Amino acid sequence: MALLRDAAQLISGTPQFRITEDWGDAAPRYVIYSQMDLEDDSRGLITQRAGGKQVKTWDVVVTASTGDVIFSLLSGTAVIAQAEHHGYLLTQNYIKLIPVGEIDAFYLVYLLNENRLIRRQLRVGQQGSSTMKYTLRQLRELELPQLPSLKRQELIGRAYACQLKLDALRKRMSERETILVREMMRRADRQ
Repeated sequence: MALLRDAAQLISGTPQFRITEDWGDAAPRYVIYSQMDLEDDSRGLITQRAGGKQVKTWDVVVTASTGDVIFSLLSGTAVIAQAEHHGYLLTQNYIKLIPVGEIDAFYLVYLLNENRLIRRQLRVGQQGSSTMKYTLRQLRELELPQLPSLKRQELIGRAYACQLKLDALRKRMSERETILVREMMRRADRQ
């Protein structure tokens, strides 16, 4: 069995406590990637909200690029970064995975989120731990199952991404429908 470290280059995010902030006008400004951004990326939908926490620094930092596979060490969830999060600063809570060789990025996300063998390995790594945070070492050592052909990986990965987006759209539609119906009831009650 191949290990994840053989299928992808793993790049740890920048530790926040090591960033030297510089609030001068010329310093580059970065928005810090958050769990809410991760949730948006997991659904393939972007939620309109006020800008997140920002930092200005001249330090070399790890950033997300459109299409990157990002794994949260907090939630154990992998996503594909959307264009809206291009250039966001990844902190030590996130790992960027760059597939190498014969593995599709969308399929890699599917594997990390849904494959029983991988989920079991991640759970076992958490047992006995006082913190419920995954580690870079744990990710590197994940044993991958036999990979299907690249064409089959692409089909599975894209179908998985489409299903997540469809589920999110259905949920959003249901929430908006509920708001609309309740408002109609309030208006009817006022008459």
